[in-house]
Amino acid sequence: MKYLIFFTVLIVGVPVGFTFAKNNKTIENFILFLTLFFTCRVEAETINFLSHETYRGTSRGFEVTLVDIFILILFSLVIYRKNQYKIKLLPPCSILYFFYFLFSLISIMNSGVDLYSYFEIWKMIRMYFFFWVFYNYIQDTKHIDLILKYISIIIIYIFLLVIEQKYLLGFFQVKGPFPHQNSMAMYLIIFGSIIFAALLNTKKNTLSTYYLLLIFSMSGICIISSLSRAGIACFGISLFIIFILSYFSGFSLKKIGLTILFLLLGCIVLYKAIDTIMLRFETAPEESTQTRIVLANSAIKMANDRFFGIGLNNFGLKINPPYPYGEDIERTKWNEKEGLVETIYLMIAAETGWINLAIFMIILFKFYFMNIANYFRYRKTGYIFVAIGLLGGLTGIYLESALEWVLKQTNNFYQLMLIFAIIGAMTKIYKKYSKK
Repeated sequence: MKYLIFFTVLIVGVPVGFTFAKNNKTIENFILFLTLFFTCRVEAETINFLSHETYRGTSRGFEVTLVDIFILILFSLVIYRKNQYKIKLLPPCSILYFFYFLFSLISIMNSGVDLYSYFEIWKMIRMYFFFWVFYNYIQDTKHIDLILKYISIIIIYIFLLVIEQKYLLGFFQVKGPFPHQNSMAMYLIIFGSIIFAALLNTKKNTLSTYYLLLIFSMSGICIISSLSRAGIACFGISLFIIFILSYFSGFSLKKIGLTILFLLLGCIVLYKAIDTIMLRFETAPEESTQTRIVLANSAIKMANDRFFGIGLNNFGLKINPPYPYGEDIERTKWNEKEGLVETIYLMIAAETGWINLAIFMIILFKFYFMNIANYFRYRKTGYIFVAIGLLGGLTGIYLESALEWVLKQTNNFYQLMLIFAIIGAMTKIYKKYSKK
């Protein structure tokens, strides 16, 4: 049945969606919204081909999501308008991503189970395609406005699920529509940072200001409710950076008033949640910290043992017997299975080698510095908030990724590629209009 549904949607739904979208701007915008919206709830609508759900890895099948279906419609629109808007075949960092992909592919020769590696290879192809489409689809600042509008709706949806899980279902750590609470925290660090920067750096009427304040408050409550220690700390760092950059871009009575209001609201929220937060920090098992250290040491062993790593998406396999990398782990049962190293950086090094980690880091910081350049380019425009928000948000998730591997989860991977596409598109838009 799932295959029947998938191929029906692919063969019939995509052409029909494209036909309606190219002739109706409202339908096109709705498809754009759905593409963004389903990045936050991937699991419910995902179809996994050759599924291995019990495997503890970053990919467990050849997954296809509704995001992939809707992105095909946007791709069709990009191709349809190629005479109106020039298509760039190789968006920023494409060559670097190719080498990152190539080294990941080479690592398969060391895989214990090749199929697990191909699961992740398929994901990497889908993510680049997602990035490519969005980079070429975003052609002016109107698309930035639409994305900001849709981000606020997504935050409202996540907030409503969090309230249901926390107060109706009684969850201690809520995760919203995500597979894990850390995934939700990292996802909302980015979107919450953009909303926060928009609140401080855009000239909105009173009603719009209150709306942005409400949306930002929702994102903050969700992150606190996740009780993700790394997420809460990194969100605080993101907000501090946004505050500093916002004041550098100019003082205003609005910023001073909002600062006082944030302090008051923040104190109220922390007063309400401090007991739960402290309980989370105090009751966190010491074994968890020790396990993180042991897994990190095991990841270093893997990276040092094999030049090209032990095989993409094979960490969850090779940390366990009969492989020797996890021999220092104390196991309560002979058949106990260990999970993944809690840092994306060491995971990439372990699975695909130190060189590939270096390439990955270059990609991350290439977009980071492109965004810094956009901060100066857009400094005298109404869109500086995007660069400020992303400087804070990217700093937060880059730091959190030293403690979590969730950037490889499908939800967060989609979002990262969306942010990279926005940074690249803003550079493209600036260059186009500066020539005019």
